[in-house]
Amino acid sequence: MGNHKSAIRRRNVDNILLAAEQVFAEKGYGGTSMGDIAELVGLPRSNLHYYFSTKDDLYRAVLLGLLEVWKQDALCFELYDDPRVVLSSYIRAKMNHSRTRAHGSKVWADEIIHGAPMLGATLDDSLYSWAKMKEAKIRQWVEDKRILAVEPSALLYMIWASTQHYADFSHQVGVLNDHRPLSDLQFERAVQTVTSVILRGIGLES
Repeated sequence: MGNHKSAIRRRNVDNILLAAEQVFAEKGYGGTSMGDIAELVGLPRSNLHYYFSTKDDLYRAVLLGLLEVWKQDALCFELYDDPRVVLSSYIRAKMNHSRTRAHGSKVWADEIIHGAPMLGATLDDSLYSWAKMKEAKIRQWVEDKRILAVEPSALLYMIWASTQHYADFSHQVGVLNDHRPLSDLQFERAVQTVTSVILRGIGLES
């Protein structure tokens, strides 16, 4: 019985967080109400407050959840050593989440653009050491002459910018694609193009 209740709670929380991503992305933090999110997720507002007492709590949970998604995307840095495998896997994971979690990417971008007012010092605690570990691996590849000499942070920023563009600027991408979202084939070509350009830029064949 306890496991069943726990599963229901987890499912409800997941549904709330996904709905909140969408509403926060579409209306911004200031324009979003708990009622908007409750309506989208199909729960009474009182039930929503049972899981998240305030909008601040829910917004912070969305942001921290997104950070965990980004970290999961980068597990390849720990699982593999070959720079071609690591970066190809990372770019594909980031691109896939730009397609499946576009709203979340927009919420994250908006928070960062405004100076992380909600995350504050939590961003330093959660992001700094994680990013430095990835930079250290890239730096080691450079020292071992496995890739061309590049600034590790710049390479990471380039990957983030290239992959998250498809989420943060999805409307623009659609407009330039004859007002249609990218098809599966178009998206796969985009993944391959981003991967190829980055790998060749650091001296690797794609």
